[in-house]
Amino acid sequence: MNFLELGLSEQTVRAIEEFGIQEPTTVQSDVIPSILEGKDVFTIAPQGCGKTMSYVFPLVDIISTKGAQNILIITPNSEQSVITSDRLAIFNKYHSINEATIKDGEEDIDNEANVIIGSPDLLVEIVENGKIDLSKTNILVVDDINLIKKNKQLDNLEKVLAMLPSEKQNIVYTNRRSRETQEVLEKILQAPEEIKVDKAKEQEAEITAHTAKAKPENGNKNNNKMQPAILDKEAVELSKKCNSFAGRTPAFILVKGIIVENEEK
Repeated sequence: MNFLELGLSEQTVRAIEEFGIQEPTTVQSDVIPSILEGKDVFTIAPQGCGKTMSYVFPLVDIISTKGAQNILIITPNSEQSVITSDRLAIFNKYHSINEATIKDGEEDIDNEANVIIGSPDLLVEIVENGKIDLSKTNILVVDDINLIKKNKQLDNLEKVLAMLPSEKQNIVYTNRRSRETQEVLEKILQAPEEIKVDKAKEQEAEITAHTAKAKPENGNKNNNKMQPAILDKEAVELSKKCNSFAGRTPAFILVKGIIVENEEK
């Protein structure tokens, strides 16, 4: 099954193909239709299997077709936040996402921004400082709850969950089941569709489907479209270069309306 058959728009599929991805991995084939249908989804999948893009692809389409969706993506650390922001910018290139702003040298987070990305620790801090209101969140993504537990952020994750409305779509990923996270999962998910991906099979598929690297368009580095980076460190450095404001590194990286936590504050 190809990406169009999974229900993605021609605009998103065009960006996917330009990135060099020819076919979906197993996790993408299983998850994308369920997200597009508005279902709660709980996915158990190994790292390195294309799971980030399994929610990025449909979210780009949802934002473009349903209008003012407020999406919260909770990640275990700054590095994953930057990677997620990078991917959203790349595959959103033929759509548009509302733009957040920085004013007067301070972070001024636009409550109309479609996507907020950050770790539980950071989100608790900025909500308590009155920077954002999460009460209108339509879609929640938690990626990856087991890694959030390993980073000792489960308590703050629960604080963030308490700030969210009960009526929303919930999408949760984990690399393995854990007794410590089960209670939190039960607070998030409502009769979810559960998807489990075989580690060995999916990693082999990932090598086949996602090794291509897109080239800059016409050599233009100022086309306001972030170029893909394969390695995590490359993604972080690329985002820093594309998001410098008056010679400083902001606590939030802003990419086409995407608010993302920066690892250097």
